[in-house]
Amino acid sequence: MFTLRLTEEAYLKVLDRKDAAEVFALTDASRAHLRRWLPWLDAIRRPEDSEAFIGRTLEQFAAGRGFQAGIWRGGALCGVAGLHPIDWANKQSSLGYWIGAPYEGQGLVTMACRAILDEAFGRYGLHRMELRAADGNARSQTVAERLGFRREGTVRDAEWLYDRYVDHAIFGLLASEWQIGP
Repeated sequence: MFTLRLTEEAYLKVLDRKDAAEVFALTDASRAHLRRWLPWLDAIRRPEDSEAFIGRTLEQFAAGRGFQAGIWRGGALCGVAGLHPIDWANKQSSLGYWIGAPYEGQGLVTMACRAILDEAFGRYGLHRMELRAADGNARSQTVAERLGFRREGTVRDAEWLYDRYVDHAIFGLLASEWQIGP
């Protein structure tokens, strides 16, 4: 498994099955915080559900179709970020991430996404990256803007979020617009 250093204390590490208990614990502890924007929380009821998710992401990684990594700082899991499955025919993918409630607003998501974009455009040689954020999710939209993504439009009723559909703001970034490195 690979690790990407973010700071002296923070890093990304591809999730492994042994991380399942920590992923579940952070998900469960942040459930109310995450529920506002993430539709999959009700499917995560026990550590085995997190382990199954990690198993699927390990298959994705082994197939060369991207990865999901834990965002770690000081030995504590803070969140998860990664590349959704890569569309190799079009050399594109999208970013996905979530951060536990105690770690929000500390710049960890932006740092993690920056490292993932370096991987996407560098190691993987992708041409385009996308980031979707529900309308109203100002924090995620700010991450996209901070990283240089351009807002390209809105997909109406893009996602069922427990009791309603939400629109998604679509942000795009091309390899030619990204500078790899610090």
